[in-house]
Amino acid sequence: MIPEYILRAILASIAVSVLLGLLSPIINMKGLAFLTHATFHSLLFGAVLGMVFGLILENLSLVMIVALIVTIIVVVLIAELEKKGFSSDSAVGIVASFVAGLTVLSFGVLYKVMASRPYFPLSENIVSYLTGEIFLITLNDLLTLVVGGIVAFFIMLLLYRDFLYLSFDPEGLESYGGNSRAYLMILYVLVGGIGALIVKTVGLITLQVVAVLPGAIALMMSSDIRKILGVSLFLTLGVELSSVVLAYFTGIPPSGLATIMLGVIYGVLLSRR
Repeated sequence: MIPEYILRAILASIAVSVLLGLLSPIINMKGLAFLTHATFHSLLFGAVLGMVFGLILENLSLVMIVALIVTIIVVVLIAELEKKGFSSDSAVGIVASFVAGLTVLSFGVLYKVMASRPYFPLSENIVSYLTGEIFLITLNDLLTLVVGGIVAFFIMLLLYRDFLYLSFDPEGLESYGGNSRAYLMILYVLVGGIGALIVKTVGLITLQVVAVLPGAIALMMSSDIRKILGVSLFLTLGVELSSVVLAYFTGIPPSGLATIMLGVIYGVLLSRR
C-alpha cells in the first residue's frame, strides 16, 4: 500500500508540472528568465516577512498570503518601471536590489522576534522555502496548491494565445486592439502567483530551474508551438515524478534530483548542437 505522504507528493508534483510546464515556454519565448529569478527571490522576502507577522499575530498561515502579496507588489513595481521607460533588465535590477536588501533586514527582524517568541520548527520552515519539502506537504497545503493551481491554469488557458502574440509580436497585438501592457502585467502576476503557490513544495532553488529549463529544452527540440508545449509538459511531469520516486528509495531530496536531471538533459542537448 502506498503511504499517504507519497500520494500527496505525487499529486503535488502533477499540479506543479502542469503549471510550470505551461508557463516555462512563455518565460523563454518572452525572455523573462531574469525577471523570473528576481520574482522568485521576492518570495523569500515575502516568506520571511510573513513569518514575522505570523509569530507576532500567532498565525503562521499568514506566511503564504504575505509571500503572495509581496511577490505581486514586486512584479507590479517592475511593470510600472517598464511603463515609465526603463528596459526590462534595468527595471528588474532596480527592484531586485531593493528586495535583496529588504530580505537581509527582514531576517534580522525575524531573529529578534524568534528570540522573544521561541518557535524552533520555524527554522525548518525557512529552509523549506529554499530546498522544498514535498514529502511533508500537508493536506491543507495540497488543497491550496490544487485550488490556486486550477485558477492559474484556466487563466493561462484563456490567455495563452495572447501571451504568445505578446512574446513574438507585441506591436501586432496592439494593432488588433489588444493591450500589450495589460497582458504583460497579467503574465507577471501569473509568474509571481504560481511561484508563491509552489515554492514551498519544490523550493526556491529548484523552482528557478524548473520554471526555465523545460521550456528552454522544448525550444531546442522543436519550433512548433504544440510540440514545444507537449515536450515542456511531459518533461516537467516526468522529471518531477521521477524525482519523487527516486527520493523515496534513495533518501536524496527530490528537489535536488529534479534540478540535476534537467541540467543533465539540457547539457546533453546543448553539447549535440
